[in-house]
Amino acid sequence: MERNINIPKEIVRSIAGATRVIALTGAGVSAESGVPTFRGEDGLWRNYRAEDLATPEAFRRDPKLVWEWYDWRRTLLAPLAPNAGHFALAEMESRFDDFTLITQNVDGLHRMAGSANLVEMHGNIWYTRCLREGDVRENRDVPLAPLPPLCTRCGGMVRPHIVWFGESLDPDILDRALFSTRQAQVFIVAGTSAMVQPAASLAGMAKQNGAIVIEVNVEPTPISGMVDASLQGSSGSVLPELLRIIDV
Repeated sequence: MERNINIPKEIVRSIAGATRVIALTGAGVSAESGVPTFRGEDGLWRNYRAEDLATPEAFRRDPKLVWEWYDWRRTLLAPLAPNAGHFALAEMESRFDDFTLITQNVDGLHRMAGSANLVEMHGNIWYTRCLREGDVRENRDVPLAPLPPLCTRCGGMVRPHIVWFGESLDPDILDRALFSTRQAQVFIVAGTSAMVQPAASLAGMAKQNGAIVIEVNVEPTPISGMVDASLQGSSGSVLPELLRIIDV
């Protein structure tokens, strides 16, 4: 549903005239599609916390258990579809000469909505990585069989292509996110509390490099005081309206 959002005219003109636009998204964008929270008490599975299972140590100790958890997550995600916020961001990619979408989400909904110039900082739950050869491949089988799954090429063990607790981000992925952020003329932050590093520092970096920073969230966040425009509301309603304003 459309809503009226109040953005100063000079900011609207700057957005409309921009060529390099970056968007950073977090869990709030996915929540509107029904993606559940897999952390905290609400994310308990068989009395395990996400923090107990999403680690290299847990996978070495019991890969079948970890894959059973991811298989359960994939089963919950499989019927879900992108929402209006996902589609608005995909549309923005066609509006600007250089548009990059950086996401902290692993559910793959941005890809499904049509976003192509995409930086998935924490990986993608629909991809596996071979531990023997390092190949990354898409796998949308639900349910998975066998468990744990094996590489279809070499028969070796595969793991979810996800950045686990205690692991560093892929340096190439991080470099791409940082480079895009430094080049941004407009930086949109949608559906994230901007508290998890390193994504949390991107908005500040963009601001320091002269970008106009626009926040879209259902409630104020730690960065609300430093942005150029804080648009309160769901990304599924605000982002399509922002796109409409840009088009006008």
